[in-house]
Amino acid sequence: MAALSTPRSPLTLAQWRRDVAGHYARVRETAETNPHAAAAEFRVARDALFAEHPDSPIPPGRRSGWRGASWYPYDPAWRILARFEPAATVSLFEIPLAADGVARCGRVGTLHFHIGAQAARLGLYWFHGYGGGLWLPFSDATTGSTTYGGGRYLIDTIKGADLGGNAERFVLDFNFAYNPSCAYDDRWSCPLAPAENRLEVAVEAGERMPG
Repeated sequence: MAALSTPRSPLTLAQWRRDVAGHYARVRETAETNPHAAAAEFRVARDALFAEHPDSPIPPGRRSGWRGASWYPYDPAWRILARFEPAATVSLFEIPLAADGVARCGRVGTLHFHIGAQAARLGLYWFHGYGGGLWLPFSDATTGSTTYGGGRYLIDTIKGADLGGNAERFVLDFNFAYNPSCAYDDRWSCPLAPAENRLEVAVEAGERMPG
């Protein structure tokens, strides 16, 4: 999720979203049998998109020398199935996005899961507005040290970032946790992880602090 205002190049941004959705479609198919390979393919494709696409969050002057994102090694222990508990009522809140106004969001439920023997949970959100979309941001004990200080995203269905699942079970593969666009350039406005979505453990999986 990034700026909500009308983009300067709507057709290229639409292509960006198609490309991202295609990457995640391949992830969902490959990860059923080989999640490690799915992650490796995803990271290569994402780096190429960031290096070459006109709507990349990498500033144009840095793209030619950009060597790709920094990731933790894939760890199968961080691929987790969560149980979805729908919210009894959806309470809306607003997220200021600087010059891009306000994003309206509501927590639609809670994802319950275990990290090792420790029970954990994350709120799952829905962006309100035309079409809407699921959003799953989080922060953890690595946030601000080895990972981006504003937290990371796992799911953003507006962009097609969707690891799969159904009404009862939701795939949380923290190896795919990624930085929002504002981690690379402050010209982007990104909604950051709410305080309730902080995990006390260190999630040493997914994307690291940008170099």
